[in-house]
Amino acid sequence: MSNYTPSLSIIKTPILGSAYTARSVNAACNRMVNLYPEIVPEGGKEAAFLTRCPGLTLKGNAGDGPIRGEWGFGGYAYIVSGDELYKMSSDYTSVLLGRVSGSGPVSMADNGTQLFISCNPEAFIYNASTNVYAQITDIDFPGSVTVAYLKGNFIFNEPDSQKLWSTKLLDGTSIDPLAFSSTETSPDLLSSVFVNHQELWGFGTNSTEIWYNSGNTDFPLSPIEGAFIELGIDAPYSVAQLDNTVFWLGGDNRGRGIVYRASGYRGERVSTHAIEWQIQSYGDISDAIAYSYQQEGHSFYVLTFPTVGKTWVYDVSTTSWHERQGFDNGLFVRQRPNSQLVFNNEILLGDYENGNIYAYDLDNYTDNGDAVKWLRSWRAFKTGGNNLKRSAHHSLQLDIETGVGLSSGQGSDPQVMLRWSDDGGHTWSAENWRSMGEIGAYSTRVIWRRLGMTIKIRDRVYEVSGTDPVKVTIMGAELGATGTYS
Repeated sequence: MSNYTPSLSIIKTPILGSAYTARSVNAACNRMVNLYPEIVPEGGKEAAFLTRCPGLTLKGNAGDGPIRGEWGFGGYAYIVSGDELYKMSSDYTSVLLGRVSGSGPVSMADNGTQLFISCNPEAFIYNASTNVYAQITDIDFPGSVTVAYLKGNFIFNEPDSQKLWSTKLLDGTSIDPLAFSSTETSPDLLSSVFVNHQELWGFGTNSTEIWYNSGNTDFPLSPIEGAFIELGIDAPYSVAQLDNTVFWLGGDNRGRGIVYRASGYRGERVSTHAIEWQIQSYGDISDAIAYSYQQEGHSFYVLTFPTVGKTWVYDVSTTSWHERQGFDNGLFVRQRPNSQLVFNNEILLGDYENGNIYAYDLDNYTDNGDAVKWLRSWRAFKTGGNNLKRSAHHSLQLDIETGVGLSSGQGSDPQVMLRWSDDGGHTWSAENWRSMGEIGAYSTRVIWRRLGMTIKIRDRVYEVSGTDPVKVTIMGAELGATGTYS
């Protein structure tokens, strides 16, 4: 039988997209770390591009940390750091207000004058008008897991119960012994409360009830008839408001570890099978925490699993997921942010280890001076484009913005690292480095040649990454390859 070797083909290789690494990497091995896609609606070089996630710029400090929660009102930021509460002004100086209890995340809400800090089970009130700060000691206070504010009342859930409680109108320090009700549609315990569109969502472990302010004498809320969701919450602090609705990590007695967004009075799944496989492999996910923020039109739901040090981010604008990780000693580690607050026209983040307060900064490519690694892996051929024949890969050119080097130091000649896998993503080649161009070298080509022939299962996956503190914008990649048939 005669051999036939076709001519060289230049094809666009599908580097754009989102994170999707399946249970079997042979099926899908698309990793995206510290990068996210942005759609170009018209007039762009490509339909989309990948851009680098924001770095962390230090703004201030509040105590020794870790930062357990942040809240803003009245022109100040209030920060729970370790076992202390701080008041931070617009110049990012902080003043100690007093002590708090516990060590985990806190829930906070304000009524315009008072700040309610729920530490599960203790709670504290700071009065911004009188500057009085004290623990809630009302004999009828049963303890509080999370707290929300609705039309003059603080509403909180009692630990290990189905009970919702209300403080007296505009007074978080006083609780009437009759000011409670129970979420009794389902027998599961109440885990978390959250207000959205002036309605209170009571998240249980397997179900969710929605309540409204009916003006009742003792307890001011009543359940909305028919507003019952047969989905619960896996982690009390995973609720966040975004895109005019609510997101949370949830499930029911049939399974856990799915990310939902509210669509009316029902939960709409936004996580993928790949994300759910990752989440459900973490074991106990009840300590997951989430926050949301918007930057340049991208609306992000950021979900962190502290025990395993993983952060997954959902971008509403592209309906895509990516990872965010720190970088230490050559390894990906937990991302530093532990909480979020919009304050002083900045997106502020609190550190999970110390008392640092950072801002997300799209022009900073480090985590407060520490290196950040970005990474993208993808299959060489588009879906359905691999005919499982051997192919020779002659070149790979990365369509990336070049000439972005710094004037001195690390990043003066920024590098991109390439490696590949010929067994679908199980094992990898040695690293191959190319320059992104020194400052102003805009015509630099980022290209690798003589990349060998696919063997074994004839399924190549490419991976590019870098750690230099420079701008990264990837528009695409072109592969020069020939196939060999016999």
